[in-house]
Amino acid sequence: MIASRSLTVAAVVALAVASAAAHDFTIGKLSIAHPWTRQTAPGQANGGGFMVISNGGKRADRLISARSPAAAKVEIHTMSMDGGIMRMRPVPAGLPVPAGGKLELKPGGYHIMLIGLKAPLKRGALVPLTLRFEHAGSKTVQLKVEAVTYGTGAGDAHKHH
Repeated sequence: MIASRSLTVAAVVALAVASAAAHDFTIGKLSIAHPWTRQTAPGQANGGGFMVISNGGKRADRLISARSPAAAKVEIHTMSMDGGIMRMRPVPAGLPVPAGGKLELKPGGYHIMLIGLKAPLKRGALVPLTLRFEHAGSKTVQLKVEAVTYGTGAGDAHKHH
């Protein structure tokens, strides 16, 4: 009995650790893989949110907005280079999540912009972010705050994105 209970507790702990490490969320046919952001310096006003949203369904969807209690405002943005100058622009119509496809929000491309951060984002913390989709509805995910170099290939803890 004791051995059986220990095995059950160990299995539950292993499942919890695996779930936390996977850091994925689902809503309907959409799956949201490892949403993350980078740590910020004191006084830094803005931050970015990144993730991969996959659509396992036969119907396209659209990410239309996001919100977070960690920021005064949240926008969907695109980033481009113009004459060596980085330009970020809002995408007010949102972004498509194609049926059977995916939407990648990543540094240097489409991303979530956290504007007017209420406090610095500290490495290891989780930042709530509610994503709103045209068809699937709303889902609150947790942006994991990673090192400032995360996503650049330098010092990434894992490469499954």
